[in-house]
Amino acid sequence: MASRSASRTIARVAASAARSSLATRTMGAAPRFAARASAVSGFQQTRGLKTLNFGGSQEKVYERSDWPKQKFLDYFKNDTIAVLGYGPQGHGQGLNLRDNGLNVIVGVRKDGRSWKKAVAEGWVPGKNLFTIEEAADKGSIVLNLLSDAAQRDLWPTVKPFITPGKTLYFSHGFAITYKEQTHVEAPAGVDVVLCAPKGSGTTLRTLFLEGKGLNSSIAVFQDVSGKAHERVQALGVAIGSGYLYETTFAKEVYSDLFGERGVLMGAINGLFRAQYDVLRAQGHSPSEAFNETVEEATQSLYPLIGAKGMDWMYANCSVTAQRGALDWHQKFYDASLPVFKDLYESVKNGTESQRALDKNSQADYRESLEVELEEIRQSEIWRAGETVRSLRPENNKD
Repeated sequence: MASRSASRTIARVAASAARSSLATRTMGAAPRFAARASAVSGFQQTRGLKTLNFGGSQEKVYERSDWPKQKFLDYFKNDTIAVLGYGPQGHGQGLNLRDNGLNVIVGVRKDGRSWKKAVAEGWVPGKNLFTIEEAADKGSIVLNLLSDAAQRDLWPTVKPFITPGKTLYFSHGFAITYKEQTHVEAPAGVDVVLCAPKGSGTTLRTLFLEGKGLNSSIAVFQDVSGKAHERVQALGVAIGSGYLYETTFAKEVYSDLFGERGVLMGAINGLFRAQYDVLRAQGHSPSEAFNETVEEATQSLYPLIGAKGMDWMYANCSVTAQRGALDWHQKFYDASLPVFKDLYESVKNGTESQRALDKNSQADYRESLEVELEEIRQSEIWRAGETVRSLRPENNKD
């Protein structure tokens, strides 16, 4: 095991982080408290808008204290916020906005899967659940949270309702940046803004209910009213963001597609598979190969990185582990850098976006996706992982 001291450190890190936190985050209260939300601020914090040093570069950040709950409730008191789509982001952002006491409606295909899910989660047809056209028409602020392919396909349906004076909001720079592929262009006379949580809508919702929040990037593509920037800040806080940092539509989508295909999802899956396969080929058992590849990473080492950084994780590992990691990380950097450069170029020149649109638009996409996921699910590494996870003490409580 690479870090015999690491497991014992996690609890200490968590306690230390809690003590050193500069904020008390209570914004994501459970839904039953939403009725009282307008009476008091749901978030108390001493910090606000500031410029901070990020590795030697100065960047502006916006925190929840810049938009306490009562402030954004007053700010949006005359607005109807229409959430188009009820996938991960539509679900997470819509519920968080609703629980924060704002006037929110949802627009999805009537009687479809998302419609039925929305009804099950308390959205009422004719009251705050409508068709996409109806919601887009009623909303003064329209959150276009449909999938990238659906934004392209349904733009002719949505566009007539995005009339002058409204705000058009995205959580992905995809549609606007790749307009030659999506044919989505900013309509005249409207503010066009972006707030992109750095994680799934499911995680955004979960952290909100825990009183936490995902960090989000914000951008303004078109500012007709002169208030687009303050409006997207307020929306970013209202959906449950932890803090907000500035970007552009293009930089958001480039970094997002790059990261998902890279370290966040694609690369890490490839690395897990490669290390596991080598261990198995050398005679190690599935249990040992999985523990040394995935379980120790996710349960012991990654939490240390998340708490205080890579150096902190190294410092809490054995001397042998430290030396090996420091000696080998440059080789992995050198081997992977050309791949990452190729990946970024593929994102920037539109190859990745076109592939995603083409694939996601196929009539049998859900079925073919399930085939791919089932292949992963049934591979030895993840079947071994299912057994390993079942043996965690928290999963074996009497």
